[in-house]
Amino acid sequence: MFKECCPELIPVMEKVAEENPHIAKLIERHAELNRLIDEVEAGREHMEELELEKLKKEKLHIKDEVYAAVIEYKKEKGL
Repeated sequence: MFKECCPELIPVMEKVAEENPHIAKLIERHAELNRLIDEVEAGREHMEELELEKLKKEKLHIKDEVYAAVIEYKKEKGL
């Protein structure tokens, strides 16, 4: 997902993940949520709409947190 929305940040995101295990786990969780949501939306998995919306909100929250960490890293490193 991150590769589709902001490919220019991928190298910085990888650096942040290397240095910050919390961010690395968030990126993994984001990918897991992305796969699950895709499966549900494609009809290969079943899930109640309320649960699906909850997962989408979690995914968005993770994206925001990772993005904020990347921006902060760029500021700190002068990138």
